[in-house]
Amino acid sequence: MPPETSPSLPPSQDNSKLWRSFIVSTTLIVLLVTLAIFLGMFINNSRLIENELRSRARSQFSAIVLTRQWNAEHAGVYVEKREGVESNPYLDNPDIETIDGKVYTKKNPALMTREISELASENSDHFFHITSLKPINPNNVPDDSEREALEAFETGLSELFWTETIGERRYYRYMAPLFVEKACLQCHAKQGYKTGDVRGGISVMFEVSEVERKLKNNGYIVFAIFFVTSVIMLGSIYFFAMRLSKQLSSALTKIREMAVTDDLTKLSNRRHFFDLLGTEFNRARRYNHNVSCVLLDLDHFKKVNDTHGHQVGDQVLRRAAEIIKTNCRNTDTPARYGGEEFIIFLPETEMRNAIQAANKIRAAIEATPIILEGGGEIRVTASLGVASATLDSASDISETALVKVADEALYRAKQNGRNRVEDGLVAQ
Repeated sequence: MPPETSPSLPPSQDNSKLWRSFIVSTTLIVLLVTLAIFLGMFINNSRLIENELRSRARSQFSAIVLTRQWNAEHAGVYVEKREGVESNPYLDNPDIETIDGKVYTKKNPALMTREISELASENSDHFFHITSLKPINPNNVPDDSEREALEAFETGLSELFWTETIGERRYYRYMAPLFVEKACLQCHAKQGYKTGDVRGGISVMFEVSEVERKLKNNGYIVFAIFFVTSVIMLGSIYFFAMRLSKQLSSALTKIREMAVTDDLTKLSNRRHFFDLLGTEFNRARRYNHNVSCVLLDLDHFKKVNDTHGHQVGDQVLRRAAEIIKTNCRNTDTPARYGGEEFIIFLPETEMRNAIQAANKIRAAIEATPIILEGGGEIRVTASLGVASATLDSASDISETALVKVADEALYRAKQNGRNRVEDGLVAQ
C-alpha cells in the first residue's frame, strides 16, 4: 500500500510574504525607536535650555527684588541732584538741602528699579519693568502681556514666563508678583493697600533670538544625524535580513529536497512518488490518458552486499539510480521503492512504449560497468515488471492496483530467469 501523504511544506511565495512582513515590521520598529531616542534628546535639550533661561530670569528678578528691599529698608536713598537728575513728582518733599548748599533728591524703590532697567536696556540685551494694575507713575503702566500676568497673580499664581516677538527679535519674558511690605505703605497707603497684598510685579525680559536660532540649527543637526543613522541601521538590517533570508531559503530548499528525496540515490522517495502518482492519476482520468508503471529490482543484490560490503552496495545503488534517471524522459518519475527496488511512473504511455522504455533501462544497466571508488568494477543486471492501464472519468482503477500488477510482472521476470522484462495489464 502507498504511504499516507505528508503535509506539504509552505510555498516559497508565502515565505517571501513572511520575510517582507518581517522586514517592514523590523524597519518600522527601528525607525520608531530611533526617532523616539533622537526626539527625546532634542526635547531634553530644549528643556535644559528652557530651564536655563528660566533660572537666568529668576536670578535677575531676585537681584532687583533684593536691591529694592535694601532701598526700602533704608526708606529710600538720596542722590545729588545734578543736571539730568529729576525729583520724583510722586513723593512728598523728595528733596533735601545740606548745609553746604547741595541738593539731594530721594530715589524710592520703584524709581530706582525703573532707572536701573533703563540703564540695563541701554547697555545690555535685557531690562526690567516694574508695573501695577494701579500705577502711580504712568511709566509703570503694564503692557497687554503684563496686565494678563498681573491679573493671574491676583488669583494666586506665583510666576509666569513666555516668549514673544518684538520687531524682528525674540524675547524671553518672566514676571513674578511684588507684595506690599510695610516700607511700601509710605507711598501706597493712600491707594488702600495693606501688607501682603499683590502690589504689582516686575517683568524681566531679555533677547533670545540667537538662542532660538542655535536651538533651531541644533534641531536640523539632530534630524540629519537621525536620518544618517536610520539609513545606516536600515541598510544594515536589510543586508543582514537578506543574508539570513538567503540562508534560510537555502536551508528550506534542502529540507524540501530531503522531504521528497531519497538520501542515497537522490531520486524521489517512496512517499513523494505516491503523492505524485495520485496527482497524475487524477489528471489521466480527466483527459482519458494511458498510464504505465515500471518496477525494477537489481538481480542478486544481496550477493553484492555479502561479497563486497554495504559501502560497495551503496555505490551500486547510486550508479544504478543515475542510469535509470538518464534513460527516463523528463516527464517520467523515477523513485527508490525500497532496498534494491526502483519504481518509475510513465504518464501518457501505453503498454508497448512502456515495454520499450523498460528494455532500454534494462539494457543500459547490463551494459554499464559500475566503477568502484576503491578501484575495480562490478556488473549487475535488473529484472523489470511493467503494468499499464487506460484511465477515464468512469475508471475505478487505483494507483495501488497499477503498482500491484507491476509487482506481479516483476515476480514473473525473476521466476523466468531474471535480467528480463515482463508485463501485465490492469483489469478494467
